[in-house]
This record gives sequence, structure tokens and C-alpha cells, in this order.
Amino acid sequence: MTGLTRRERLRAELERDARAAARGITAAEGLDGLTVAAVARAVGVTPPALYRYFDGRAGLVQAVYDDVIAEFIETVAAAVRRQDPDDVSAQLQAATRAVLDWAVANKAEFDLLMGAGFPKAASSGEDIPVVIARELGSLYAALFGRLWREGRLTYARDEDIPAGLVPQLRLYRDVFGPEMPLGVALLMITCWRQIYGVLCMAVYGHLSFAFGDHLPLYEDMMDHLLGRVLGVGRSPDVRWA
Repeated sequence: MTGLTRRERLRAELERDARAAARGITAAEGLDGLTVAAVARAVGVTPPALYRYFDGRAGLVQAVYDDVIAEFIETVAAAVRRQDPDDVSAQLQAATRAVLDWAVANKAEFDLLMGAGFPKAASSGEDIPVVIARELGSLYAALFGRLWREGRLTYARDEDIPAGLVPQLRLYRDVFGPEMPLGVALLMITCWRQIYGVLCMAVYGHLSFAFGDHLPLYEDMMDHLLGRVLGVGRSPDVRWA
């Protein structure tokens, strides 16, 4: 904050503290507990003072969402950057494991991004409904796109995709890669629906009486996706840290 006046520095610190308090409240109580008054109490100011920084409660929700999605995407992107740039299989494995590990370590935040809290967050910001598809989708689309351009994917022709699915796939695909064939986008969402299922089982403990350890199920899923769905197989050279 070099070069800022004392007043500007204090304003920046208050905004930072308010964002941190809003995230803490959301993690502890969910979005239902996130109010301007609650954040104001947490940082020791009156509620009207926060309206200088946030557009009411909706602005606080947007701020929390922005901070969480930025952290999440950077975590996944960092996992991809650690890999050999020519090893797409390693990049896919690292990205997906980073998604899983982050979700399990940040269950309240996962709930906000992709769980029961998502509809409430989406109603607070017009951009929120497409952020995951755009940000996380773009990371995966770069990898799927490379496999496609290198001729390493087998995918459905447009005319072989169920008619009711085509317009939905176009909307999905156009968020992150309008040049990508619909069949490749179908491969992406086919993989994601399986990944998302395992994420929810791991985060919410669904069927935990049998699958309390979610990693064997996750590893079996990755074998299936990489080997049978994408046909690229497992890389033995993933750099986990």
C-alpha cells in the first residue's frame, strides 16, 4: 500500500477485513447468516459504513464468491502449471485431484460454489451462474482442446448427439470455447458429471457407511475417464507438489 494516504490505507484495510469477515461468517453459518449487520459487528463499524464498499448484502455475497472462486481457480491452475507442459494426462490428473482436495478441505466454500448455497449466491449476481463453467471450464477446455487438435480424442459428430442435448451443449461450450466441436464439449460434461458426483459424495458424506474413504472410488473413476472415455491413459509422472 505504498503511496496511499493514511485515510486510503484505512479504507483498504477495512474493505479487506470486511471481506475476510464475510467469508468467515459464510463458512460458519452459510449465506443465510451473511448480513451487513453481522459483518459490521465483526469488524467494529456501523452497518452504513459498509455501504461505501459493498452494494448491500448482495455486494457482500458477490465479494465472498469472487474471493472463493479466485482461490479455487488458482489452486487448480497451480496444480496444472507444476506438470510437464507436454503431458496432458498429468495435467488432467493434477487438476482433478486439486479440485477434489480443495473441495474436501473447504466444504463450506464448495457448498457456495457448487452445492446447496449456489442458488442463493447466483441470485445475488448476474454473472455468478456461469463463473464455474467459464473459469474452471476454460482450464479444462485448454487441455481437452489440445487433445482434440492433436487428433487424440474420439467424439460424437453433431448429428449423432441427442437433439435435446445439442442446444444445451452449445450454451455450455460457448462459455469457454466456441470453436470446440460439440462432441468434445460432450466429453467434457460427461467427465464432469462423474467428477461432480464423487465430489459431492466426498464433501457431504453421501454413502459414507460404505465409501467413507472416497479416494479408491475417485481413483477408479479417473482410470475410467482417462482410459475408456478419453483414451489417453494415466501418466506415471504427475508432480503432486
